[in-house]
Amino acid sequence: MIWVDETSPANSGTMEGLLMKTIRIAAVAVAALLAAAGVAQAQQKEWKEVRVGTEGAYPPFNNLNAKGELEGFEIDYVNALCANMKIKCTWVAQDWDGIIPALLSGKYDIIAAGMNATDERKKKVDFTAVYTRTPISVIAAKTVTSSDVSPAALKGKSVGAQSSTVHANYLEKFYSGSSVKLYPTQEEANLDLKNGRLDYIVADQLSLEDFINGQGKDCCKFVGEVKRDPAIHGPGVGMAVRKEDTALRDMFSKAIEASLKDGTHKKIADKYFKINIMAD
Repeated sequence: MIWVDETSPANSGTMEGLLMKTIRIAAVAVAALLAAAGVAQAQQKEWKEVRVGTEGAYPPFNNLNAKGELEGFEIDYVNALCANMKIKCTWVAQDWDGIIPALLSGKYDIIAAGMNATDERKKKVDFTAVYTRTPISVIAAKTVTSSDVSPAALKGKSVGAQSSTVHANYLEKFYSGSSVKLYPTQEEANLDLKNGRLDYIVADQLSLEDFINGQGKDCCKFVGEVKRDPAIHGPGVGMAVRKEDTALRDMFSKAIEASLKDGTHKKIADKYFKINIMAD
């Protein structure tokens, strides 16, 4: 505590006295600011346990298996990051449409769910370093012969995507001449294409590969690729945190960057994917 004697004769009635008084008041203000900063730093949460939110309906990134257990690239990858950081991580499944509101309400602490770090989302949350950056592709029935997937070529066609995604935003911006259909989950869009209720789907190539190589192998195929739009798609996929949780964001960013250097990321990615999932 700094004491200011405002009644001292030596400090009143002269320019020197006024100057000394001003300096002392400024010193008190600086000390108060430093004390406040120290308290804020002391109050930063030390993250030893982290709840991770994911969709559980976006294979091969995250999915609920027949036993109701979460599996996929992101599950394995985040578990590896947590093990390396020596923290306990628990998973929480959440429908995609409510995944950011549930984070903001405190249901979990971080989102790992194939979420692109777009400027629009950054208005609500912060993102870690990018850990996935892959092509965006278009699939259709095997009877389709053209590889032209431009807005002009798909005019009048039904084109589907998962709602509240960058793919939905892309279609709504550029494919106004098409019948854009949005679905709560990617699996529902895939099912409509397979059953002839949809002409095209736009989505992440790796998610579509999982479908094409599985349930869609007899009906559907890749027909083209969408050029990334930085304003819509952002730099790639990152993990989302509440804006105030900067320490958590930085902790995971550091772990992601370390995993890209030491081979952890590649080892897990190679288990699920045949292409480089960090391609520019």
